[in-house]
Amino acid sequence: MDEMPAVAIPATLPWWSALLLPVLLGVATWLAVAWDAALTDRASARPGGLGSALAMPGRESARLLVGQRRRTIAADTVLGRLGGAALPVAALLAAAVLPLGERPVADLSVGVVWFNAMEVVAWAAVWMVGWGSNSALGLVGGYRFVAQGLAYELPHMFAIITAALGAESLRLTTIVDAQQDLWFVVIMPVAFVVYLMSAAAMAFWGPFDAPVAREVAGGAAAELSGVDRLVFAGGRWLLLVVAAAMAVPLFLGGGHGPLLPPWAWVAVKTVAVLGLLVWVRRRFPTVRMDRYTEFAWVVLIPLTIAQALVVAIVVLQRGGM
Repeated sequence: MDEMPAVAIPATLPWWSALLLPVLLGVATWLAVAWDAALTDRASARPGGLGSALAMPGRESARLLVGQRRRTIAADTVLGRLGGAALPVAALLAAAVLPLGERPVADLSVGVVWFNAMEVVAWAAVWMVGWGSNSALGLVGGYRFVAQGLAYELPHMFAIITAALGAESLRLTTIVDAQQDLWFVVIMPVAFVVYLMSAAAMAFWGPFDAPVAREVAGGAAAELSGVDRLVFAGGRWLLLVVAAAMAVPLFLGGGHGPLLPPWAWVAVKTVAVLGLLVWVRRRFPTVRMDRYTEFAWVVLIPLTIAQALVVAIVVLQRGGM
């Protein structure tokens, strides 16, 4: 009997999936903001409930949409607004290589490099917002994010390269396929933890929110109001969502799992990582920039290099067998 031909999986999703991607990210961002609002209500013992938390993103967006834009004297409006708009754009472009189940919108052979490059765009965007406001507070916040970026980028890069090294590929679908039998989080726990920390720092979130912390009266976003603040805040949340989602193909096996289809497993794992990052924000105070920088250079970078060396030795031994 002749064997049935195998059904080929397309290298990329259909063109219309590029239109679906912003919708999925928008829904995930809405749920993340609602989860954060629910935690805030619980911590402050305010009445509200699930319905109030789910409605909070819509209320806050409407408030900012009708709010008046303000400008400081001699502000570089074009540069500041360009930086604010670059945040959500960079997050959307970074998400293009995320496998939505089995395939991403763009299955690039250098998907890991593309993702990291979009993070650098976000890094520059925050500085542009702080500089463009022509405000001392905004400028301090922008330079704080530059310092934070220098501290988190190297351990972050070593963490994601370790996953690529384990799969011997920079293509995210290949990295997912390499985890069919064993997730990388099991054999790369250090890289996974460092990735989560640096992902939160990339979105200036949780303990790493010094660039927009209240201690400098709002930091890089100090002078933003109305639509400008909405775009900036939305870009920040999108960065957090995309960074959490990227942990799934890198370390958590992508769509691999029993019973559920691949897209469902991607959604479940992404929600779990995102929920953890939002929850951690309530458990740790803002870290001083000098302490975080010292910790990154003295502790995180040596740990990730050691993790990468261990994985490299395993890969070499596996190749020699």
